[in-house]
Amino acid sequence: MTTQELIAQIHKKQSFLCIGLDTDLDKIPKFLLKEEDPIFTFNKAIIDATHHLCVAYKPNIAFYEAYGVEGWSSLRKTIEYLNENYPDIFTIADAKRGDIGNTSTRYAKAFFEDLNFDSITIAPYMGKDSVEPFLAFENKHTILLALTSNEGAFDFQTKKIGDTELYKEVLSISTTYKGSENLMYVVGATKAAYFKEIRKIVPNSFLLVPGVGAQGGNLHDVCAHGMTKDVGLLINSSRGIIYASGELNFAEAAQQKASELQIAMKKELDGLHQVF
Repeated sequence: MTTQELIAQIHKKQSFLCIGLDTDLDKIPKFLLKEEDPIFTFNKAIIDATHHLCVAYKPNIAFYEAYGVEGWSSLRKTIEYLNENYPDIFTIADAKRGDIGNTSTRYAKAFFEDLNFDSITIAPYMGKDSVEPFLAFENKHTILLALTSNEGAFDFQTKKIGDTELYKEVLSISTTYKGSENLMYVVGATKAAYFKEIRKIVPNSFLLVPGVGAQGGNLHDVCAHGMTKDVGLLINSSRGIIYASGELNFAEAAQQKASELQIAMKKELDGLHQVF
């Protein structure tokens, strides 16, 4: 999927919602555990109930790898179901990979070619030769961890190198990489005050923003400082949507939570049209 196609979907659906499929057998409704593939059954129900309210889904790969071959099979069925039935949805492999040379290329082939995801999250610590192999794939997107929403983010990301915080160096240097036009960045919603500074470095790039909802991030604050004329944001919510209910109505409850966010996003988009 191209960036322009993603932008078109955002305006069509009046939403920039990404739903995280962090599917945990300990948290899904108990009655699903009798299914042959409870993870896929759960995912399919969530997708069917919410696809018209979001523009992206983000399976967190750890929640599938944890179940071995069966979990990987559930992931494959999930992405194939999305690509076959909702091809206009942007798909994100939240894998946080990051290695050099041929290893990165193999990771990229696994997620971009074999599983056919549109994008993947990448840890930038090993630098240029761990990122550029992902950027070499046409119409695929690499989402670089820049400033995350977890407590430990302050261990390294905001430390200064001279007069500049490390996360700013990551942003700035990454723009020089070959294929950097296909870069997006992870920026946590709980760091809303940083968005103004981030936009000075990457004024037009899409930002994947976790932390709205269960982690306490504020949608309006993120939009006020992070939105661009092309929107430039994918706001992720995982637990707050997919685990809205543990009962028979779990899919309907997820739809309601997604709808509440979509309505709030429409208001932000209406405000964007007034500004630009």
